[in-house]
Amino acid sequence: MKKLKVLLADDHTLFREGMRQLLEMERDIEVVGEACDGVEVLSRARDLAPDVILMDINMPVVNGVAALSQILAERPETGVIVLTMFREDQYVFDAMRAGARGYLLKDAKPADLIFAIRMVARGASLIDPRMTTTVLKEFRRLASQVEPDQGVGGLTPKELDILKLLAMGLSNKEIGRRLCLAEKTVKNYLSTIFQKLQINDRVQAAIYALRHGLLAEQED
Repeated sequence: MKKLKVLLADDHTLFREGMRQLLEMERDIEVVGEACDGVEVLSRARDLAPDVILMDINMPVVNGVAALSQILAERPETGVIVLTMFREDQYVFDAMRAGARGYLLKDAKPADLIFAIRMVARGASLIDPRMTTTVLKEFRRLASQVEPDQGVGGLTPKELDILKLLAMGLSNKEIGRRLCLAEKTVKNYLSTIFQKLQINDRVQAAIYALRHGLLAEQED
């Protein structure tokens, strides 16, 4: 069995030790290293090539958001789960914009953490259920500030399907499975969609979909 390689990044030694003991009880997970600050996690990520990084936001030397931005610039395939005590909205959105695939509070249940690691390693995204309402409210708030544009008429039916699934939180691989497309084909479609809509990333795409009511059917 190929094990998922996990890197722990937190400035509290006891917390890292507890996480290591918890994760090493799982047959499919291997803790390959630890880091105690933002600089060290960058170095360890380069050397160890982990599948998933569990990272605190409030890191010394270099904060967690800046560190994860740099990590994903170098290794975009790495799944980063932000594991923190902070419930404040801004921390959630900063982490999401930086590219985190998961956001869990430190009082999450062990089973939820294990599930998140496995899902993120597969390319999925996961947010602590206690934060979901907050995230949706923020997306709607931002969407209300977007200036009107030419609408969705410029997108083909296939592009609209892909945009809807992206806004629902599916990864490129999951979108490909739903629509019977190769992951590379999905990436090409997304590049075209971003260009047509004059947007830069997945967060802006989700906002666009919400503003134009593309998720109404799914929400109902």
